[in-house]
Amino acid sequence: MTRRKRILITGGAGFLGSHLCSRFVEEDFDVICVDNFLTGSPDNIAHLMGKQGFVLLEMDVTNFLYVEGELDYILHFASPASPLDYLKYPIPTLKVGAMGTHRTLGLARNKGARFLLASTSEVYGDPQVHPQPESYWGHVNPTGPRGVYDEAKRFAEALTMAYHRYHGLETRIVRIFNTYGPRMRPDDGRVVPAFLCQAMTGEPLTVFGDGKQSRSFCYVDDLVEGIHRVLLRSESADPFNIGNPTEYTVLEFAEAIRRLFSPHLEIVHKELPIDDPKTRQPNISRARELLGWEPGVDLDEGLKYTWAYFQKRLG
Repeated sequence: MTRRKRILITGGAGFLGSHLCSRFVEEDFDVICVDNFLTGSPDNIAHLMGKQGFVLLEMDVTNFLYVEGELDYILHFASPASPLDYLKYPIPTLKVGAMGTHRTLGLARNKGARFLLASTSEVYGDPQVHPQPESYWGHVNPTGPRGVYDEAKRFAEALTMAYHRYHGLETRIVRIFNTYGPRMRPDDGRVVPAFLCQAMTGEPLTVFGDGKQSRSFCYVDDLVEGIHRVLLRSESADPFNIGNPTEYTVLEFAEAIRRLFSPHLEIVHKELPIDDPKTRQPNISRARELLGWEPGVDLDEGLKYTWAYFQKRLG
């Protein structure tokens, strides 16, 4: 009989990690979810507990990481990911990007497993190239408050490529752009949960700066499909942008929230945070060409799914 494939996902109880755990459990993988619950939640994986092949290990990957038996794949998704979180936990963010990546790469080498790093569009910083292709080196402030996340991910990419070149390890890198959907924390500080929660309670929508800064919003199911293809179909170790290339200003996004859910909401403006990027839009030509991937869920549809989740969660 053919052995079931075995995959380890760090940060598996987080927003993205839990969706990946679900996807691979559905595909009959043995899934090892690793999380220290700094920003992840047991609620995100409660539906998987007791299912065949699903195992939860509560541990901090910056301290130690080892599992018995064979491993086919390791997905390193452990890290605070919202500005609110990585500004609250700057040292753990740097440690999981550096030491956590080192330990997961070491485990992948020991097991002969293919390794996939969850990187981020934040490696482009406040970009001077628009939209951003994978070949762009970025415009990052290393000593600014957001630098703890940006530089942690840039170092993680460099370390991943070093393991690929020096040790011959099979590695993959995905640069994730703004993603939204069920299992986001209502209080994580990102614009989608912030606007949806404000709309539900009738509060004004908070727009930072003049609202002309742009973002590109990718629904989580589309993102998971893109990651799945990078892991299992790609033969390239070079990074892939995975995100939705449709661009909105924050003001346009606020108007979409009003149009869909509460047309009488006010919009208020607050001071723009330090180093907040003015533009963010992925060039996904490489993913289209090599993976046949592009997002399929439009913004209105994805927001309705996410709204339903927050209604259920917040009552």
